[in-house]
Amino acid sequence: MYIEPPKIVKRLFPDLIWSFSQQEVDGKVFITFDDGPTPEITPWILDTLSKFDAKATFFCLGKNVEQYPELFQMILEGGHAVGNHTYSHQKGWEMRTGRYVEDVDLADNFIHSNLFRPPYGRIKPAQARRLSERYKLIMWDVLSRDYSQLVSPRSCLNNVVKHVKSGSIVLFHDSRKAYRNLSYTLPRTLEFLRSKGLESVKIEL
Repeated sequence: MYIEPPKIVKRLFPDLIWSFSQQEVDGKVFITFDDGPTPEITPWILDTLSKFDAKATFFCLGKNVEQYPELFQMILEGGHAVGNHTYSHQKGWEMRTGRYVEDVDLADNFIHSNLFRPPYGRIKPAQARRLSERYKLIMWDVLSRDYSQLVSPRSCLNNVVKHVKSGSIVLFHDSRKAYRNLSYTLPRTLEFLRSKGLESVKIEL
């Protein structure tokens, strides 16, 4: 499983944002979290980010925002950005375009953001074209693989610090499944960024 997306994939999806140019965002990194908000995990993430005066972008599931509106509000009150991650964590490859867009729009009733990230990164070109009319489609160029039980906490950290650079979009997960690796990696990633003079900021487009 790749940490950095293959160049051919980027060329196939020109409407997707994989990273930002170093000249455009000199010294800034964009940490992102998928799949929340999640009880216990989201508050821990927010507290950790606060300790480092870091901002991030949370790509939320509509069903989770509907179930845990107070956690969603905590994200906003912390000064972070939010994005749409579909309502029910659908794989675009396995759905008709119209049905997929309906799921995204259902999530928008709760999230109200112009940012969108497809679950699993799996989206058809037709779906990307439709959604790019109303959303900025945000991918990543550094995949932590925090969700994988086959990845150790130390390897998860290495996945990030060996690849992150100014302009990078780093993908973590706001989920219980990822917490074993995230709890080790996130604070150490923030320490590493600070040591390199890099700042974690939210995505604003």
